[in-house]
Amino acid sequence: MRPVRTAVVAALALGSPVIADPAPAPPLYGFSSAHAAAQWTLEARFAASLRAEDQRAWMERLTARPHPVGSPWGKENAEFMAGLFRSWGFDTHIEEFRVLFPTPKLRRLEMLAPIRFTAALAEPPLAGDRTSAQTAEQLPPYNAYSPDGDVTGDLVYVNFGLARDYAELERRGIAVEGKIVLARYGRSWRGLKPKLAAEHGAVGCILFSDPHEDGYFQGDPYPAGGFRPEQGVQRGAVSDDWLYPGDPLTPFVGAVPEAKRLALADVKTFPRIPVLPISWGDALPLLRALEGPVAPEDWRGALPLTYHIGPGPARVHLTVAFDRRLVPAYDVIARLPGAERPDEWVLRGNHHDAWVSGAEDPVSALVAMLAEAKAVGELARSGWRPKRTILYAAWDGEEPGLLGSVEWAETHAAELAEHLAAYVNSDSNARGFVWISGVSPLATLVDQVCRDVVDPEKGVSVAARARADALLEGSPEEQRLSRAGKPLPLKPLGPAIDYTSFLAFLGIPVLDISYGGEEEYGQYHSAYDSFDHFTRFVDPGFRYGVALAETGGRLMLRLADADVLPLDFVPFAEDLGKAIQEVERQTDAMREEAAETNRRIADKTYELAADPLHPVLAPKPREPVPALDLAPLQKAVARLAGSARAYAAAMTQATGAGFPLPAGARQELAQILLRAERVLTRSEGLPHRPWYRHALYGPISSTGRMATFPGVREAIERGDWPEAAEQITAVARVIESYAQQVDRATAALASRTASADGAG
Repeated sequence: MRPVRTAVVAALALGSPVIADPAPAPPLYGFSSAHAAAQWTLEARFAASLRAEDQRAWMERLTARPHPVGSPWGKENAEFMAGLFRSWGFDTHIEEFRVLFPTPKLRRLEMLAPIRFTAALAEPPLAGDRTSAQTAEQLPPYNAYSPDGDVTGDLVYVNFGLARDYAELERRGIAVEGKIVLARYGRSWRGLKPKLAAEHGAVGCILFSDPHEDGYFQGDPYPAGGFRPEQGVQRGAVSDDWLYPGDPLTPFVGAVPEAKRLALADVKTFPRIPVLPISWGDALPLLRALEGPVAPEDWRGALPLTYHIGPGPARVHLTVAFDRRLVPAYDVIARLPGAERPDEWVLRGNHHDAWVSGAEDPVSALVAMLAEAKAVGELARSGWRPKRTILYAAWDGEEPGLLGSVEWAETHAAELAEHLAAYVNSDSNARGFVWISGVSPLATLVDQVCRDVVDPEKGVSVAARARADALLEGSPEEQRLSRAGKPLPLKPLGPAIDYTSFLAFLGIPVLDISYGGEEEYGQYHSAYDSFDHFTRFVDPGFRYGVALAETGGRLMLRLADADVLPLDFVPFAEDLGKAIQEVERQTDAMREEAAETNRRIADKTYELAADPLHPVLAPKPREPVPALDLAPLQKAVARLAGSARAYAAAMTQATGAGFPLPAGARQELAQILLRAERVLTRSEGLPHRPWYRHALYGPISSTGRMATFPGVREAIERGDWPEAAEQITAVARVIESYAQQVDRATAALASRTASADGAG
């Protein structure tokens, strides 16, 4: 008889109504039936020991003082967490790296004309927010890795500062050469904004948070509500992580004290022009002083003015200077050795540094990970031991560019390639819906875990609640899948965060987990991301902190204890097929747009439709977009789909038989699955950026977000059709090799199982 689902048990314990998932869950993937029953019992014990009060106490302690990388409180926090891990039975050490972390010496922004104005460039203390008064200890608002600069120029408003925004400026006859641009945060990685500004000739870049994105347009500003107040500023790094993340001075190698470092002049990831972030309160006088054309409708934010583009008559003077020092980064690494397969590792991580107090980012998820580790330690003290080795990591230096995780991964690359089976990341957490992104072979594992975690406010599984959200807010495809009760799909991987080095550099399967969507949070990277703010507006009772701890813990326990690593290749093949369709739609749309634009230019459509009083130039003629031969990719994915179905059938048979594998066959299968993702990497990396070795996943320069087939998509965006064709062929070969690995796993699983059945 199937054991009672632990989600039901948890819901009854909470006194909540229980609403079943729309479809019954399949057998626990990667576990025999007998082992699954024991696993659910183990996880019920784990979940029962999670305490919200632990997370509240840890957050209050960890956020008591500012703790950026290299700070005294950052070191205190690392030592505090190391002590916790040791008390829970983990073999724990702190690993130190020396990383470049610039801090500001001088920041000044003044408007010289048509009126004089000096920006405050400060976040004042707010009543009711205790840590906001620690101004002497806080890093002021700035953009890390900006060059020094002292520039003066007319101001031009460039919307979000994306490539299409500069194309829009060109149609209006507006150039930014020799000028200073003002761009609002959002829609792309912040480092892309000064990069594009410099490419278009600007001499400086100012970034601001418009209240349309995270201020009073969204809800009451802090402290009345949770959203960004008038003087709130988003700090952040502006290095070009598209080339490589981590310490800018030590690409490819760990930033240990003896590492050979690049000279500052040789670093290619720094912006070429000075950059400074400001609040909307400081941006308001600048925008009011701008004249020139009225901004297009979708360029207008929520400030009480008419948005003009310029240039001028606003003329500004921007000065920034930095102290560039190597500082210590402290990674906390905790280990619980596996009893049966100690050489197979599963890793869970979250960063611990913050720009200021960092209650939501990152401490909300960090304390959930600590709660998870404490509960795992309690299981170990009761006599249980995981099959595989479990590692927990609290990374330092994520905010300036994934410093702690990248340097650790680069330092230990060889042993991680040999031993690490999967990495589960988190970064921040809040009230709301489960949000899990990652690689598709882990999708079945995620769906089954989310069926077993109860939403603390609704009394249903978090999977059921996510499906309800998809039905109301999702794409047509997401709505169709949700209505049919299909497994919960993984979200696409987002901006490059601490999972990046494990997936893109080492070829290790990753997940990124969080909850959110119902919080009031406009304090990203500001001094107001504090304990007082969090406990009022983000997750007051830490109930979703407990949900995250349970979700992360169940994922780790199943990865550590599964009879066979729970990789399901069917969703992977399906998602790759969808990605090919996306590329096809993208190129078809580009082709149609180019053809239609050229027709309109030839027909003088733009000229005839233009308002003579507000002229807008016709766009430049477009290069024709050729047909792209995606057949090699389609063939490779079809081959993988067949291999995936055969493996799934073999898994079903082996699961029903209780995995009767001889020791040799079990070890062979384990090694194939452990290294499967590595097959998707290429030693030469992606074109123009060899640090990114994964052929299927990497960031795209136009957004900074992870995308499937990055080499193909980058070439398409540049219009480099020969390179796009080369990348299609290269990626198809990689997928073919991966399919061969799946076939090897199927043969090991099926033939050995049949042999064992015959021997019985």
